Amino acid sequence: MITGARGWAGAFECRHRYRGRVGTYAAVVLAGGAARRMGGVDKPALPVGGRPMRDRVLAAVADATPRVLVGAAQGVPAGVRVVREDPPGGGPVAAAAAGLALLDPDTALVALLAGDLPLLTRAAIGDLLNHFDRESASTEPAGGRSASAPPASGGGERGPDGVCFVDGDGRRQSLCGVWRVAALRAALDRLTGERGGSLSGAPVRALLAGLVVREVGWSGEGPPPWFDCDTDEDVRRAEEWAR
Repeated sequence: MITGARGWAGAFECRHRYRGRVGTYAAVVLAGGAARRMGGVDKPALPVGGRPMRDRVLAAVADATPRVLVGAAQGVPAGVRVVREDPPGGGPVAAAAAGLALLDPDTALVALLAGDLPLLTRAAIGDLLNHFDRESASTEPAGGRSASAPPASGGGERGPDGVCFVDGDGRRQSLCGVWRVAALRAALDRLTGERGGSLSGAPVRALLAGLVVREVGWSGEGPPPWFDCDTDEDVRRAEEWAR
């Protein structure tokens, strides 16, 4: 029997709060898209457990500064910055570019998240941030280095450009991860050049090609935090888990 989401998430969060070596982080939530398999509805605005999916994702990154939503602005929680991708409906890479453009130049880490992850929790985000903590501790030279510093170069071991969950079949859940902003911006510049100046329709795998990615398995109880809702049946399953 699957434990209710509130119960298992709360217990897991108590055991997996990140230690704060990474400092602050930002969050970009991608809430555009046409949801063609669901009749073209505004999918992230669909309720799960009485709350829009996108709001549940934003709640999972409540401690992020800033929080940016790329998509429709209607009914967005207070304090969340909103932007649209160019062109509207241009896909997740174009949306990521629009979101990153709102971040301060010195922002080190960003949680890059799909807007249809209704089972995402702060505990899961903390688990990802913990891997940057551990990377900082294991590669820190004499004198210290924070996890927000650039990856090691020269004779040092290169740290990860990003950390994301991987499912039981070995598939990366790239839009349920935490990334170095500098690495993503460099990848966006590269991909823009390769595609003649347009990111419309670019696949996420093309954006992340060449980046060092640390894959994290889910060790918590209950449904995986990367569970996304592409069909009405997925929404019904998420409703059951969220009870």
